[in-house]
This record gives sequence, C-alpha cells and structure tokens, in this order.
Amino acid sequence: MSRPAVMPIGLDLARTAKTCGRAFDDALAAAGGSAPVWQILISIKTRELGTQRALAAAVGIQGATLTHHLNAMESGGLVTRRRDPANRRVHLVELTEAGEELFHKLRGAAVAFDQRLRAGLSDGETAELARLLGKLRDNVG
Repeated sequence: MSRPAVMPIGLDLARTAKTCGRAFDDALAAAGGSAPVWQILISIKTRELGTQRALAAAVGIQGATLTHHLNAMESGGLVTRRRDPANRRVHLVELTEAGEELFHKLRGAAVAFDQRLRAGLSDGETAELARLLGKLRDNVG
C-alpha cells in the first residue's frame, strides 16, 4: 500500500490535539491543578449549575466520574457538597475559599496557555481556524 501524498487531516488534527492537550495539562499541573479540576471549577464558577447532575452534563462526563473528582476536590478543601433542602436527592456543589483561589490560579495558567497558542496568529487567522474547526465538527456530527 502506498503512502498518501499528504497527511490525512484527521491524523494531523488528532496529533495536534494530543500535543496541545498534553501541553495544557502540563501548564495546569504547574499551577497546581489538572484539566478535570479546571473544567469543574470553571463550570461551577461561570454557570449557576448547583447540582451534580447539571455539573456532569456541563463538563461532559458521567456522574460516577464527576463523583470521583468531587470526592477528591472536597477532601482537598476546594468544594463543598450539601443536600438541597427542597429535594434531598439533589447535591448542591459550591466552591470554597481555597477553590476560589485555585480557580484564579488556573484561570491565569489557562489564559497564558491560550496566549501561547495564539502566538504568531492574527485575529483573522484565529477566526478562520475557529470556523474551520467548526466545519470539521459539523462534518463528523
């Protein structure tokens, strides 16, 4: 079988995503966090989710996986969980002061990483990249 004349776009995209994902994980780890912790913190901070079910949907993970992360985050003093007085089956999740502090540290790391990714790209190129990535998502959706 002969090699393709150009690298398949899916393979190039997958490799790029892995490289960028690892670098982002490293940046968050250097700031004292991780990608799952960042996604949970930013979801709590930027949305009025409140419940674990809504939080799992916003982060895009299963409830059991979220519970695992929240257990560790609660043990680490980053979040609190309590039962909703109106519906005892529902857990409400809130950031603690330490969770707020970590959110701000990780936000700084995420902003710096985003600036690193955008280095050398014009606003027009960044907009075009976003448009093209959207097209790729539409093509597979």
